[in-house]
Amino acid sequence: MAEQVEEEEQNTTAIDEPHKLELPTRRVKNIMKLDKDINKVNSEALFLIASSTELFLQFLAEKSALVTLEKKKRTVRIDHIRAATKRHRPTSDFLLDSLPMPPQPSDHQNNPPKDRAKSKTDKKPVPFATKSIDAFFHKST
Repeated sequence: MAEQVEEEEQNTTAIDEPHKLELPTRRVKNIMKLDKDINKVNSEALFLIASSTELFLQFLAEKSALVTLEKKKRTVRIDHIRAATKRHRPTSDFLLDSLPMPPQPSDHQNNPPKDRAKSKTDKKPVPFATKSIDAFFHKST
């Protein structure tokens, strides 16, 4: 009987404690306001969006880590994230198109360039949807 009372007290204290967010709510709010249809953001809605984003990122990180371990690697790479996304149908439906393709091995890596000056001026193509994200995070002067 005493054990049940202690369990109930632990459960109620876990419910009463507010959830501490890891994501900065101000940045989440700014990202939400990028949508032209959103003028104001309610604090409860902001909390729910930030919390669900954290849960989703935790889920994606765990699944990507499992793929990394299956491939006997120690570093999570974009191809591991893509594989984890493909395995989970709801995530795959909306996220797979936004993830950049993993870099393909090329002959350029095996043969060093003869003219170093030319290789520095060559720019790699920007991954899909990177420009809009980068523009948001760069400070305007």
